[in-house]
Amino acid sequence: MIALIQRVRYARVHVEGQLVAEIGIGLLAFVGVRKDDAERHAERLSRRLLGYRVFPDGEGKMNLNLGDVGGGLLLVPQFTLAADTRKGARPSFSSAAPPERGRRLFEFLLQQAAAQHPTVASGVFGADMQVELLNDGPVTFWLET
Repeated sequence: MIALIQRVRYARVHVEGQLVAEIGIGLLAFVGVRKDDAERHAERLSRRLLGYRVFPDGEGKMNLNLGDVGGGLLLVPQFTLAADTRKGARPSFSSAAPPERGRRLFEFLLQQAAAQHPTVASGVFGADMQVELLNDGPVTFWLET
């Protein structure tokens, strides 16, 4: 699984003009599922997202995680992250998981994170979403499992 994470001051997801998810300070994670991913990958990604130290401590060093700062986690499914872009002028999605498998693993990731952290929200799998955010830093990382 892939997560493109951004440390944010806030992040929101709208679907068809309606607000469906929102967090304040925390992490926005765009999540891509590849065809060979399994539940163990989702479990590992959940642990990494919740434990990743990207928030500044008193000395300004990235030593704090979501739990340390009381931040929220917003998971947004984004199958395009699994695209193969190594050649040509058009992405190939042959490495992405089929939609139902992707949905199942995304929902499993969401359940894992929500069981371990009090503030977890998500976008809508398969929906046309508008994502609004204020990146803090900017701080952006690519995580893979």
